[in-house]
Amino acid sequence: MPNSWTEPRTAPPTFLPVIAGAIVIGFALPVFLIAGWRITGWLLGAVLWVGSEAFGAVLARLRTRTGNLAAAGVVAFGMLFRAIAVMVVVFAVAVSDKWLGLAAALTYAAGYSAALGLQLVAYYSGPKADAAA
Repeated sequence: MPNSWTEPRTAPPTFLPVIAGAIVIGFALPVFLIAGWRITGWLLGAVLWVGSEAFGAVLARLRTRTGNLAAAGVVAFGMLFRAIAVMVVVFAVAVSDKWLGLAAALTYAAGYSAALGLQLVAYYSGPKADAAA
């Protein structure tokens, strides 16, 4: 059991986690409508999530196409920038309208958490990396 956390594994596919996040974002819309919350909060969170996932897909493509050390640095900086950009937008909106910022943050967090959770399950239940690679 202790080795299961430290053994390298192959990267899991990212298509299903993105679909899971999209489903969670989609199910959040009826919740907003039924609860009578402003739809703009859901829309802002959904746009931030889709933009973040699209930028992550571009970074993943860059990482797999080039495979050199410079590309790894660009990908690492891009992943950091992606998180900071979402945070800055949510904070800027929350300063002007706290309920809109909260709704956007919760919508984004729900989609992100669903995708991350499924990625972690896929990673730790996936095959181990080949030692020769």
